[in-house]
Amino acid sequence: MSMTIGLAGKPNAGKSTFFKAATMADVEIANYPFTTINANKGVTYVRAECPCIEQSKRCGNCVEGIRYVPIELIDVAGLVPDAHQGRGLGNTFLDELRQAQAIIHVIDASGGTDIEGNPVDVGEHNPMEDVDFLNREITMWMFGIVKRNWDRLARKIQAEGLKIEKVLSEQLAGAGVDEYHVSYSLTKCSLDHNHVKWSDDDLIRLCDGIRTISKPTIIAANKADIAPENFVSDLQSLDQIVVPTSAAAELVLKSASKGGAIKYDSGDSDFTIIKEELTSAQKKGLESVYMLLEKMGGTGIQECINKSVFDLLDLIIVYPVEDEGKWTDKNDRMLPDAFLMKKGSTAHDLAYKVHSDIGDRFLYAVDAKTKMRLGEKHELNDGDVVKIVSTAK
Repeated sequence: MSMTIGLAGKPNAGKSTFFKAATMADVEIANYPFTTINANKGVTYVRAECPCIEQSKRCGNCVEGIRYVPIELIDVAGLVPDAHQGRGLGNTFLDELRQAQAIIHVIDASGGTDIEGNPVDVGEHNPMEDVDFLNREITMWMFGIVKRNWDRLARKIQAEGLKIEKVLSEQLAGAGVDEYHVSYSLTKCSLDHNHVKWSDDDLIRLCDGIRTISKPTIIAANKADIAPENFVSDLQSLDQIVVPTSAAAELVLKSASKGGAIKYDSGDSDFTIIKEELTSAQKKGLESVYMLLEKMGGTGIQECINKSVFDLLDLIIVYPVEDEGKWTDKNDRMLPDAFLMKKGSTAHDLAYKVHSDIGDRFLYAVDAKTKMRLGEKHELNDGDVVKIVSTAK
């Protein structure tokens, strides 16, 4: 897996419940701050329609025509204000977050926890206050890294004529920042051309831009089923992707499905009871979740993961094969692999994704659906099934 998404937010927002519901990993869930001390890592999946539905038989790698492509999910320690200064478990949180290509910010949309994550009455805390503080903590974390050596670096860049994008990206490499992220932010910020004159505010503005591009964020408005409607609508009015979720309901459904009581696949808007003997408590619990699904159209957990990958990170799924007629590999397995790639990737990019030797010796590709020959610069589309032809052994 080359994709890692981080779950972030203050304590008690439901991160660990989201993580367990999405991965079915065995993690501790409790109603007190810092339940998660060391990061939990697990595997979750993006959900998409499998190309095999266009064929006369199923590929064997999907569930009734639905393909689940694995990604890594990391549930990091709860964040509190001033984490960048080491408060709470801030340093641990920020160090672990460097691995993530994107962040799902789990917010308690019900307003039932204060800014520190302590339980309060539902509706007592405005969740809008929780949105900006995460962004600020990440920005200030990056600023702290840059500021430590900035005076020396600024003089060195000037004296030796170094490329500022390269120097800053090297400083922030541990935060998952590359040269492109720095260059993009420099263009957006329009700072003074003489970097020696930059103030702390200039550096903070630059780091904020780097955070935006290097750690794109989607909001999971969690506990939406018990949240005041205006809290959810206010969050949805933000200029970013916001998905109402109920991690607790998803966990109930996943657990019931695992136990053989119901038929449910992540992302479904309904479930089917398949076990006749249920206790009154189980029936009551499932009835409650059914009403939630009717109201929300789903628990939002799978939607949140899918939007993180397909909308926020702008990725597509491509299926490489060796036999363009049968859509199989050399072992006659149909559609054995599904690769997540950036939208705009070419057939040549896919060749390198399969193997560096195949990329180096690329000749052309074949669209297995249309049987058309594709050049190295052909831009791939979501759901493409592609054969790569090369001189590699």
